[in-house]
Amino acid sequence: MMTIFDFARPESAADWLSIGDAVMGGRSVGRLRPTGDGAAVFEGVVSLENNGGFASVRSRPLPRRLPADARLVVVCRGDGKTYKLVARTDAAFDGIAYQAAFAPPATDWTTRTFAPTDFAPTLRGRVVPAPPLQTAAIVTLGLMIAGKQAGLFSLQLRWIGVADAR
Repeated sequence: MMTIFDFARPESAADWLSIGDAVMGGRSVGRLRPTGDGAAVFEGVVSLENNGGFASVRSRPLPRRLPADARLVVVCRGDGKTYKLVARTDAAFDGIAYQAAFAPPATDWTTRTFAPTDFAPTLRGRVVPAPPLQTAAIVTLGLMIAGKQAGLFSLQLRWIGVADAR
C-alpha cells in the first residue's frame, strides 16, 4: 500500500479545493477539513435551488505518479448518502472526470477499494466515450456528492492510497 493522503496529518486536508455548483448558479457548498481526531471530513449542504445539486472537493496535483493499474483505496465512514471518488488525468478545471460511486455505512469505518474499471468517464456529470482510466495518468483526486441528495452531508476520511492490482 502507498499512502496518497493521510488525514491523521491535518495538512493533508489543506491540499484540497472546494468546487460547488455555484460555478453554474447553484447554492451548494462543501469543504474538506481536518477533524482533529486523526481524520478529515468532507461536509456541507447540497441545495437544489437554481438548478444546483452537487458539492465537491479536488486535490491539488498529486506529488508523484501512481503505479500503473493500481487500485485506489479509501478508508471512510459515511452518513447514508452516496458519494463519488473522482480521478482526473489532467489538471484542467473542466474536462473528463472518471467517477466511481460508493455508499459507505454511517456506523463503522470501512475500506473501499476501486479498480480502474470501476470508474466511468464523465464530462459535467454525464457519461461520455473515453479511454478507460489509467491509474498512472491520474493527476488529481476528488470527492463529490450529487444525484439530488439535498441537505447536509458528512463523509469522514482517514486515508486515501493505492494498492497493487494483484
